[in-house]
Amino acid sequence: MPIIQIDINSDVGEGIGNEYQLLPLLSSCNIACGEHAGNEVTMREVIKLAVQHKVKIGAHPSYPDKENFGRISISITPEKLIESIQKQLLDFVTICDQEKAILHHIKPHGALYNDIAKNTELASLFLKTIEPYKETVKLYVPYNSVIEKIALKNNFKILYEAFLDRNYNDDLSLVSRKLPNSLLENKEEVLKHLIQIIQNKQVKTINQNFIPLKADTYCIHGDTATAFEILTYLHNELPTHNIAIKK
Repeated sequence: MPIIQIDINSDVGEGIGNEYQLLPLLSSCNIACGEHAGNEVTMREVIKLAVQHKVKIGAHPSYPDKENFGRISISITPEKLIESIQKQLLDFVTICDQEKAILHHIKPHGALYNDIAKNTELASLFLKTIEPYKETVKLYVPYNSVIEKIALKNNFKILYEAFLDRNYNDDLSLVSRKLPNSLLENKEEVLKHLIQIIQNKQVKTINQNFIPLKADTYCIHGDTATAFEILTYLHNELPTHNIAIKK
């Protein structure tokens, strides 16, 4: 049976300080661009580390909201949001160029990611803002989302993303972090969750239903307490299921 190669990404550069542990175990990463976490120093440090470990580099722009770590929807004018995202990406690309690193993808962070998954107006605004990058950079999006449909219609290159360490609702939204069952932190549960998606192209939801889910890349959050333990476990266990994390 042929080996299935998968991509595992993580949100990093967010002040946790575990990138030296995580990057060697990842195949792509999403680096905070300064508006929910991070700054020029952390961006440069993680970009260098990603280059060292041959990890694909992604920009992780957010609502400008450090106070709430970019995890709540905020009231912001379209002009201010465009200005913020453009600045985040320009700062990030400038550092990439200085470090001779290649920007592989863009993945919105937190509430912005969730909002453009369901809000047509906001999704269109976001895609218009990142249009200068569409020919060379991929966009990480959730499956069966509003942003996916508009991006495909406008010839953006997309990769579908699923989450290793989060539970899903039946509509494929993530269970709110305010609820006690939102996170998957047990390594055995994460492995089972991942294999279900890979082999059956379905996810088992919090309501015990099986919903179709397509994924090209799988995310584990860098601030998940057991992230390093989970990644180490996956590297050891996935080969027994004919699955490997590609580099």
